[in-house]
Amino acid sequence: MSIKDFTLDFSDFSFVFNGLSRPESIIAERDGTLWTSDNRGGVTRIDPDGSMRTIGNIEGDTNGLAMDAQGNIYIAHIGNGNIYKMDKNGNHTVILNEIDGQPLGAANYVFIDSKDRLWISISSRSVPWFLAAAAPRPDGYIILVDEKGPRIVADGIYFTNEVRMDADERYLYAAETMGNRVLRYPVLDDGLGEAEVFGPSQFPLGGYPDGITFDAEGNLWVTHIIRNGLGVITPDGDHHIVFEDVNQPALENAVKLVEQNALTPEAMYACVGPRIQFPASLTFAGPDLKTAYLGSLAMPYLVKFQSPVAGLPMRHWR
Repeated sequence: MSIKDFTLDFSDFSFVFNGLSRPESIIAERDGTLWTSDNRGGVTRIDPDGSMRTIGNIEGDTNGLAMDAQGNIYIAHIGNGNIYKMDKNGNHTVILNEIDGQPLGAANYVFIDSKDRLWISISSRSVPWFLAAAAPRPDGYIILVDEKGPRIVADGIYFTNEVRMDADERYLYAAETMGNRVLRYPVLDDGLGEAEVFGPSQFPLGGYPDGITFDAEGNLWVTHIIRNGLGVITPDGDHHIVFEDVNQPALENAVKLVEQNALTPEAMYACVGPRIQFPASLTFAGPDLKTAYLGSLAMPYLVKFQSPVAGLPMRHWR
C-alpha cells in the first residue's frame, strides 16, 4: 500500500496507559520502555509490562522530550522557559534558561542530531505561551547548542513547535503552528540557511501543525492539533489526512478568533474531538518501529495504532 492511500478508522486505535497527565511528548526505547512528559513531576516511565511511575519534581507543563545516547532525558518546559537534563532516576539540572541575556520564552522541544548537537524550539518570547496563540506573532525561534555554546540560528517564526531532521540531516524541519505550515531549513556547518515551506503553503482550515515525525521512507507525519487529526507529507510535498476527529463549529469559531487576534483558552479547548483530543506528537516504537503512539495535551492516556511504515530511529535508538 502506498502511504498516500493509508488511512485509519477509529476501530484501529487502542487507548492505553490511562492515568497520565498532559502526556505531550513520548520517547520510546529499544527494550519497550516509554517515557512521556507529565505535569505531575516531569516525566512518567512506562515499563514494558505496563506499570507506570512518575519521576522527578519539576512543576508545571513539561513539554518536548529527547534522549541522548547515554539515556539522559532533555526536557523543554513551555511554562517556565527552562531546558532540563534529567537522568532516569529523576535527578535534574537546568542547562539553559536564557540567551543573549534574555529569558528563553516558551520552550517547546529539543531535538538531538547525530553529532549530539541540541536544536531547541522556542514557540514564542511571550510567556505564557497562549498569548502567541491568541494573537499570533512572529517571535518564535530556534537555538543551536554545540561546542560553541547556544545561539539563535532561525527567528521570526509564528509559534515554533517540534523540530526534526531528515535521515541525511540535510534539512531541519519545523512545525510553524500559527503559520499553519511546515518550514524547512538547509543545515549548514554553523547553523541554518534560509527557510522554505515544505508541503502545502497552508494546511486545511485550522490544521495547525504541532508534532512532526519522520518515518524510514522519508514521509513526514504531522499532528493537526485542533482538527484532532494526523496527516502525512510525502517527500514530493503531497499532504493527505490519515484521520480526523473534527468538532467543526468549534473549529470555525476558534479560527475566526485567531484571525481577530482574540482566541481564548475556552474557545480552543472547545475544539477537542469526542474520541481524539489534541494530538500533540507521534512516536514510533516497538522492535520494528511500526507501533505508533500519539501524545496529547488533553487525553489522560496514549493512543496506539500500527503503522505500515517503520519510523526513523532517533539519536538514542541508533
